[in-house]
Amino acid sequence: MSKSSATFQPAQHADDLRKRIEHANYRYHVLDDPEIPDAEYDALMRELEALETQHPQLATPDSPTRRVGARAMGGFAEVRHALPMLSLSNAFEQEGNDDRERYREVAEFERRIEQTLGRSQPEFSVEPKLDGLAISLRYENGLFVQGATRGDGETGEDVTANLRTVRAIPLRLRGEGWPRVLEVRGEVIMLRKDFEAFNAYAREHGEKPLANPRNGAAGSLRQLDPAITAKRKLSFYAYAVGVVEGGELPDTHSKTLQKLRDWGFPVSPEAGSAKGFEGLIAYYKRIGAKRDSLPYDIDGVVYKLDDYAGQREMGFVSRAPRWAIAHKFPAQEQSTTVDAIEIQIGRTGAATPVARLTPVQVAGVTVTNATLHNADQVARLDVRVGDTVIVRRAGDVIPEVVRVILEHRPAKTHPWTMPSHCPVCGSALVREEGEAAWRCSGGLICAAQRKEALIHFASRRAMDIEGLGERFVEALVDFGYVHTPADLYALTLEHFLEMKRRADERDGTVPETVKAGKIATKWADNLVEAIEASKKTTLPRFLYALGIVHIGESTAKTLAGWLGRLSWVRSVPAPILRELPDIGGEVAGSIAAFFRQEGNRAVVDALLAAGIVLGDESDPSPRLHQKLSFATLLEDAGINGIGRRNAELLATHFSTLGKLRAGGSAHWITAGLPQNAAASLDEFLADDGKRASLEEAEAAMLSLLAAAPREGSGEALPLAGQTAVLTGTLSNLGRDEAKEKLEALGAKVAGSVSKKTSFVVAGEAAGSKLDKAQELGVEVWDEARLLALFKQHGT
Repeated sequence: MSKSSATFQPAQHADDLRKRIEHANYRYHVLDDPEIPDAEYDALMRELEALETQHPQLATPDSPTRRVGARAMGGFAEVRHALPMLSLSNAFEQEGNDDRERYREVAEFERRIEQTLGRSQPEFSVEPKLDGLAISLRYENGLFVQGATRGDGETGEDVTANLRTVRAIPLRLRGEGWPRVLEVRGEVIMLRKDFEAFNAYAREHGEKPLANPRNGAAGSLRQLDPAITAKRKLSFYAYAVGVVEGGELPDTHSKTLQKLRDWGFPVSPEAGSAKGFEGLIAYYKRIGAKRDSLPYDIDGVVYKLDDYAGQREMGFVSRAPRWAIAHKFPAQEQSTTVDAIEIQIGRTGAATPVARLTPVQVAGVTVTNATLHNADQVARLDVRVGDTVIVRRAGDVIPEVVRVILEHRPAKTHPWTMPSHCPVCGSALVREEGEAAWRCSGGLICAAQRKEALIHFASRRAMDIEGLGERFVEALVDFGYVHTPADLYALTLEHFLEMKRRADERDGTVPETVKAGKIATKWADNLVEAIEASKKTTLPRFLYALGIVHIGESTAKTLAGWLGRLSWVRSVPAPILRELPDIGGEVAGSIAAFFRQEGNRAVVDALLAAGIVLGDESDPSPRLHQKLSFATLLEDAGINGIGRRNAELLATHFSTLGKLRAGGSAHWITAGLPQNAAASLDEFLADDGKRASLEEAEAAMLSLLAAAPREGSGEALPLAGQTAVLTGTLSNLGRDEAKEKLEALGAKVAGSVSKKTSFVVAGEAAGSKLDKAQELGVEVWDEARLLALFKQHGT
């Protein structure tokens, strides 16, 4: 900002800068709630430093340039550092034509050391600048006795109890030769994976997520209850020593770090050494290139003159050593404006709100979009169109909005709400109970999900279309040959050859044989044959191939085994599905919602019209007569006061919903139903939507039971009710084939051995499962016995 010499008042401006920096320090260090991004803070500090250098009389003893940070508040005792924990001077990248111009502050730092010590190409110890909380650890006779935060550099807080919960910090030193008193300094950090895990849990449970890993480390160490700190996974890296009594350390910093490693302290694996300016900049660039792949956040690198004698000769300036400097990377946080909030549909149908931003440079990259994760996160942050927000980019993840600067919010903004329909295909967006994510319900027709749906449909465990992999699926979709799985069955040899030609031309990979007029067609013939062969399949495979959310192979087999036919799976409402084994409310709702969607129903009809035959369809299971009753529907309807006993009571006196409604509350109470439960039931039946759902479930139940044969009317499956476990390698058939055949005979195939296991089939190189079976006395079959069983029953 230009300042007129007539109006600019250096003293007033310096005072304003100090107030802004101190306020930012308070928000960052004390409240753990930063208000401005790192880049803006660094700019304010650099401006104040330049002003005090130009006007030395303006430098005050309490200036932020003379101290490390604000004193923390809380219920911790004070610890006065025997040796001050000073900060480092910072160097930043600037404009220039070569490295010495772009990194002129580093060049000046290295040149000053060369001149002062009379050395050429001095040796430096180099390491990443970890973005966490600086602490000191005091050891006496090898035992950890006290830990403190840096605080204002002179005085910190005693957080010994909290630091003892950090497993990376040794409570007793390893090895030998350590001094009687040893103070180790380093950084407590939260690794990226631990930060992401904590935030995922927080979002799922409606708690406030952490803004960044640095806040996670600082906030965790400042918890008054160490038990809370213990639940947050923190890490630690040592980078220096302070007070040393009753012993000696090596004569260089790099050798000291090795000693610390030997004594049990983690040291950054990226720490190393470098010579001269060129070595420093090479290290800076190497770590910068690896920055996003590191397991922790860093905001720069640190250069330290390696030998301690040289450090002592270089000495200190007012707030930092002259033998060390922090070379900062471009900031990973910046502020910008939200221009719009739109929905992005992922390959699996998840609807993610994305903020469209006024372009801003973050960590050297222009950011125009940032994820908002889900609707709950938008509500927690209260992000609105027009807001000024802090955007963070770290790791390999998409940039994200981490907080709103509320004082910059324009007037007349409105809270954001999730739209009702998918912006890609127009299908309804649905949110399952207890889930954070919304999903597009148009799984088989939504263009955003098309490639993923087709790849899954053709996979080996689904329709098993051999040869139709991701590369061909992408080309078929990109060139418009396939829009839904049903379109696969209309493809011809000519379609595949034309698709391949267009893909080769687009990618510039036309084979020389094709240029010479020789076109291979065998691969295309094989694909056409594989698609044709896939028409003959089973109901479980077909259901799994549809890609219904939450429907894996096991659930698909449950649906097929209990309902028998696709027509029943398509039409049975969620309350009936919920009664089947291992299908809860969430899964039942997902199945019902899928088949309610008109586009999905149309694709299923088209697949059947294309000639798909489900060779294993049968009548519904006789076991439904024991599973379904009017009492079970009442019990699971979610009516207050209607549990199993009261549901059975009502079903005994009123055998259908019509009779129940006709009876009324007076007759319910006469039959023995408590008055409060009768009032809840009356309220439930007065709700048109809830009553209609129960009516639909009752009608479906009666139809199913009418179609299901009674127990004993058919031949029982030979392995019904038994649980089998496969282990080792079978020489005559694959594991999947054996599993399918066992399930066809009525067995449940489990992955582990327990007392409930009926028998274990042991092939070659059987391992711990065989040992467990023998330990528990479970019957063990060999492969010959299994094959004999399959032959006996024609499977």
